[in-house]
Amino acid sequence: MKSAKGLFGAFALILIGVIFGAVLLSGFGLVRPTIEDIKLGAGSPPVNLDADATAFSKAFIEVAEKVTPAIVQISVLSERENPHDDFFFPFFKEMPKEQRGSGSGIIISQDGYIITNNHVVENASRVDVGLFDRRNFSAKVIGTDPLTDLAVIKIDADNLPTAYLGDSDDLKVGQWVMAIGNPLSLASTVTAGIVSAIGRGQLNLIRDSYGVENFIQTDAVINPGNSGGALVDLSGAVVGVNSAIATKGTGTYIGYGFAIPINLAKAVAKDLIAHGSVSRGYIGVLIGEVDDAMAKSLGLEKPRGIIVQDLVKGGAAEEADIKVGDVILKIDGREVNQANQLQSYVATKTAGTNVTLTIFRDGKEVQRTVELKARDIETKSEPVVDNSEKDNKENSNKSATFDEIGLSVRNITSQEKNKYNAVNGVIITEVKPYSKAYDQRLIQGLLIVEADKQKIENVGDLKTVFDQKKGAAVLLKLQDAEGVTQFRGIEIPK
Repeated sequence: MKSAKGLFGAFALILIGVIFGAVLLSGFGLVRPTIEDIKLGAGSPPVNLDADATAFSKAFIEVAEKVTPAIVQISVLSERENPHDDFFFPFFKEMPKEQRGSGSGIIISQDGYIITNNHVVENASRVDVGLFDRRNFSAKVIGTDPLTDLAVIKIDADNLPTAYLGDSDDLKVGQWVMAIGNPLSLASTVTAGIVSAIGRGQLNLIRDSYGVENFIQTDAVINPGNSGGALVDLSGAVVGVNSAIATKGTGTYIGYGFAIPINLAKAVAKDLIAHGSVSRGYIGVLIGEVDDAMAKSLGLEKPRGIIVQDLVKGGAAEEADIKVGDVILKIDGREVNQANQLQSYVATKTAGTNVTLTIFRDGKEVQRTVELKARDIETKSEPVVDNSEKDNKENSNKSATFDEIGLSVRNITSQEKNKYNAVNGVIITEVKPYSKAYDQRLIQGLLIVEADKQKIENVGDLKTVFDQKKGAAVLLKLQDAEGVTQFRGIEIPK
């Protein structure tokens, strides 16, 4: 009996030891589960996508799959210019004479025409193109247009995947878009965002007074190397050619990118392919936007249109009876409220094309047909100088200060008339910071030649107009030292 009890006790001790050992082993991770036993994460996703959400995601996927093959990577070799005198900087001779750059391009025809940015291929001694299928070709520059920052190159290939070029006039702020290109040498990169703004100008990216800046702004990430790539909508239509980024010295994206509208790019590309250059038409006007004060001074019910500040002598506008001070409301039935809207539309037209302008003049809307001219026909207008002296007016009321608008003026001398090539006017001598005059961008050194469409011979004339227009807005015609006229509207307090 005792023997049986002893055996049972021994067995119990062994069992307890085995169990205790197993617990210890598993606690220290010495016994591992099998692959089949391992279950990671929750058993189901936290959100079940509905059909609409799935379709929305699928749209991005399909656009990336369908459009990316039509986007190419461009490598450029260009000669480095020596900005220094070799005597003082002899080490520059030891530096490489060539430099390499890169960008993107969009295939626009099956036989190898590709659109890109002018700044990608500018001054290139060699251009190479890499396709999505990893084939490489040497490319020829067909033509460039620095005024729009566009260029066309060509490779010797057939049956290439071709992008569908959409209609950028249909774009809306808030619309989803995707940027496709090769940023930072990372091939076939796709980013997404929305159209943040349209008609974005005054970025000073094209340093030419005839440059066309009418960009699509997007928060889809664009970085160096994206230049010349595609901005596409969710149907896969190319709506813009990626061109620039907003940056503060870093050279990389900080929030916004800019693309050239595809409608402008199509017009430029056709001209470059057909002629190797752009035969662009020009109206021959210097224009500015209409603000609230100017609208009131002109008799417009609200700020709209763009004002003609000056005419090119012998230009298309002058021959079509367009006058300084006219407000262009529409071109070919399209409303224009920003200078770059007019420039961008005209940039799609060739010399010899007729456009119809709807103009606000003397309280009425009139129409004028303008036959666009080539740029080289037009020359800058020069006012005719009348050297006759009006001593009695020049010496009366020599200076005046209008405290209510923060403006001081004085009569101009005969020498200043010659310097400004002006017939009449008073010169602005001081503008008080943050005054009404300051807010309307009146600056020291400008001439006021007209006020309320009345010629200003001296400060007495200007004072008379301001006194008569208290509580109303006055349109000022200004002239700078280069002879360029400008308009400003300013409200005169009661």
